[in-house]
Formats: sequence, C-alpha cells, structure tokens
Amino acid sequence: MSDERSEPKRTWEASLDGLRPRLIRVAYRMLGSVTDAEDVVQEAFLRSLRVHRDDIRDAEAWLRRVVTRLSLNHLRSARRRRETYIGPWLPEPVIEPMENAFDDVTLPLLLALERLSPLERAAFLLHDVFGMSFDEIARTLDRTPAACRQLASRARAHVRVARPRFPVPKERGIEIAEAFFAASRSGDIQTLRSLLADDVTAFADGGGKTGATLEPVVGCDEVARLHEKLAALFAETPSRLIRYGLINGLPGFVTIEKATMLQTTALELENDKIVAIYVVQNPDKLQHLAGVAVH
Repeated sequence: MSDERSEPKRTWEASLDGLRPRLIRVAYRMLGSVTDAEDVVQEAFLRSLRVHRDDIRDAEAWLRRVVTRLSLNHLRSARRRRETYIGPWLPEPVIEPMENAFDDVTLPLLLALERLSPLERAAFLLHDVFGMSFDEIARTLDRTPAACRQLASRARAHVRVARPRFPVPKERGIEIAEAFFAASRSGDIQTLRSLLADDVTAFADGGGKTGATLEPVVGCDEVARLHEKLAALFAETPSRLIRYGLINGLPGFVTIEKATMLQTTALELENDKIVAIYVVQNPDKLQHLAGVAVH
C-alpha cells in the first residue's frame, strides 16, 4: 500500500523537475543570484507538495506565481543587504553555450533592473521577457491588470537604454574577447587601447574579499593604465584560461587568476568597441561555476 500511495507523489515530483530550468530562469532574472534562484524554486516545489493536487489546475502557472512572490520577498531583503555591499555589485555570472544562449536579459539589462522597484521588475520580466498576459501577472502580483500594465510601462522606459541597438554577432563578440584576453595578459597595451571605446568603464566585483578595485574605472586612458599594472602581475602568475563563452549574454571568458582564484570577465560591445568590462571575483558568486567544463 505504501508503494501505491507514494507513486503519485513520485510522478508529481518528476513532472515538476521538467519545469525547474524555466522557473530558475524566472527567479534568477528577478534576483541576479543563481544560488538564491535555486533556493526559491526548491521552496516553491516543497510548497506544492503540501497542496492538494486538485487545487492546482496548471502546475507551471501555479509554481511561477509562487516563485515570483517568493522572489519579491527575497528581493526586498537583498536590496537592503546591497546597500552595504563593498565595491560594485554585479549579478552572479551565468555561462551560456554559444549554441543555446538565452541572451534576452543581458548583464547590462540585469543592472538596469536593479534600479526598478521589485514590482516594476516583476511586471517587466513576466510580460516583456516571459510573455505572460497582464491578467496572469495581475493574479501573481495581487494587482489589477491596468496597474501591472503601468508597472511594466514604467520599467520599460527605465531599461530601454540597456538594450543594445546594434547587437554584435556572437561569433564576432568572441573574437573580440579573444583579442582582449591576449592583449591584456601579454601587456600589449597598444592593441588593448585599439579595442576600447573612449568612454569605456571597468567594473570589478570582489565583494571586499579580493583585491578588486572598489570604484569603477572610467575612460580609455585609465582602463589602459589599470591593465598595464595588471600585466605585470600576469607576468609573475599567468592567467589560466578555462573557456570563452557568453556570460549573461555578453562575450567573455572564465579564468583562474593568482593560481587559484576563479574569475569571469564579460565585455559589453558597441560598434566593435568595448564600452564596459565586467569582472566578477567574489568567490561567493562563483561557487556554482566550480565545475565549469573546460573547452
């Protein structure tokens, strides 16, 4: 009898596992943290096991509502923690294979979403990114469809500039990432400067746990000088390239620095020039990449 009773539960859990990747995408784009997104989705699954099956007509819609609400609660507390964050805050990097890239929400857009209220962020993502109707969003956020439409409209106006007007083909982006890696590690500052836009900005997120710069470095001259200093360090302890790929929709690479430190570097491009460099060194944000495949 116990096996018969447990069979429906196993079947239900198996059906939920198929929804996990999509739900993690929702939670990650809300939170900017892979670890937090996985925790939120797991909590939603646990809640579903405590609800009678007949009360859940559409498992994906039900779970998406729960994941969104849990993410909103988590986001409010996370925003308070980020007020005391040491140095620039960047989202946890997600490495996407070239042939299966989800670049609908790139790293610059994730940063722009940080400036929105939690409700604006949810309405924008659920409608503009995940294609939900405003009626469904209204049920999720406990607001009227008209209010949700207004939330999404306000959000859209704030993040419009974060969407690239002239997207760089992925293959070309990787070529520029390869050239940047070679020039920055070899100390070829002339070639490096040729890759940088005049107003390039370099961000480094070490969370106060590495030697990352605590303020963004702005301008071609300043960024070039920074990499001239770094090149001397690379000469003593060479970077070990793990792989090239898309990092939150941007071309970049994963490396081992200082013999043991995992690091991701993502490059924002416009007109074949690098306009922003995003480096993540904070070990807390890289734990999910510990087993990243070498390519």
